[in-house]
Amino acid sequence: MITQDVSEVVARNRARNGVLEPVVGAYARYLRHRGYASITIENYLQCASHFGRWLTAQHIDLDRIDEPVLHRFLTVHLPVCHCCKPSPRTPANLRRALRHLLRMLRSEGILPPKSMLISEVVSEELRRFDTYLKDVRGLAPATRLYRLRYVRDFLLVQFGWGPIALECLKPNDICRFVIDRATGCQPRTAGIIGDCLRSYLRFRRLQGQPTEALTAAVPRAAHWRLAALPDSLTDSELKGFVNAFDRTCPTGRRDYAMARCLVDLGLRASEVASIQLDDLDWREGTLRIAKAKAKRTTLLPLPAQTGRAIVDYLRFGRPRTDSRALFVRHRAPRDEPVGPSLVRNAVRCAYARCGLAHRWTGTHVLRHSAASRLLRGGASLKDIADLLRHRSVNTTTIYLKVDLPRLTAVALPWPGRRT
Repeated sequence: MITQDVSEVVARNRARNGVLEPVVGAYARYLRHRGYASITIENYLQCASHFGRWLTAQHIDLDRIDEPVLHRFLTVHLPVCHCCKPSPRTPANLRRALRHLLRMLRSEGILPPKSMLISEVVSEELRRFDTYLKDVRGLAPATRLYRLRYVRDFLLVQFGWGPIALECLKPNDICRFVIDRATGCQPRTAGIIGDCLRSYLRFRRLQGQPTEALTAAVPRAAHWRLAALPDSLTDSELKGFVNAFDRTCPTGRRDYAMARCLVDLGLRASEVASIQLDDLDWREGTLRIAKAKAKRTTLLPLPAQTGRAIVDYLRFGRPRTDSRALFVRHRAPRDEPVGPSLVRNAVRCAYARCGLAHRWTGTHVLRHSAASRLLRGGASLKDIADLLRHRSVNTTTIYLKVDLPRLTAVALPWPGRRT
């Protein structure tokens, strides 16, 4: 009798979860470990059960689940779904639940890692190019990511799934790709596309392939680095921005501390997100920036306002976690450091609260504002370059144009104008 009851329970579970029955428990533990609320876990499990029953009806095994299968479930089955309850039908909710399911299956080794829809030839070429960019050129991960993306597009457009044969390309092919890819882009972005392509052609030249003619055919976008003034916030705008954070709640304390790092130290969003607790030296009053764009470790003085904001967050805002990251997520998935996108989103929301959303959206204007304030305060170009961690002072010369009082003192009268 007991054996019969157990068999009935197993049969009901299999009917409810379909082919996902063996992994439902692991999925629930995955969500619970990341701090999701009980009601959210229950909802995501119902979404997984709906997906599992559809997989069973379509005779799709567990090891064949991937993004195209998920897309087919959401776009083909869901609009005409008549499954029995509980079968959640909200696309956004199902998409979130099933993306977490795919991550869990891949992290557990049940599914292979996500593969790109490119040929093995192109994949191997990109791997060798990335090794060149890292070991020979010494480029940062973010820079390598950009170059790989544009080079991948180039190889797919020119060769698709066939072999890579640069000797078959004509200069017009190179020019046409850059022009088509840069249509609608800013001049600076168009220049980056050309730089990525030239970098790849130089890499092939080092491999013994004559690519001089193709390299010369890459068009250059007209862009003058010193033609425009750098964007920056005025003192009143900056005051409104830093006062736009609610420092009475944990999330507001965290966002305010991140904003102070951007405003006072001129850090990039990725640098703020990567700060660790061990990078703070309270006795010396310094902050170590180890994962910077220039791949150098730099010690920066920690301003008093920035230190107080961080201490307030650590004492009254930061949740209990084993993570050594300074800034961590307050919502599920918890116990994970914030990413650059979360830093940018916090700044973007602050712009909206202080009425600057129509002018600014990114974090780099705060870096420009920090440099402009230092220049107006009498700091030298070398000091500003050290704070911003520029390799060359020439990169910092763009901020000379915002020092209007000094420019007025040395400006010559316009020819023909009465003095």
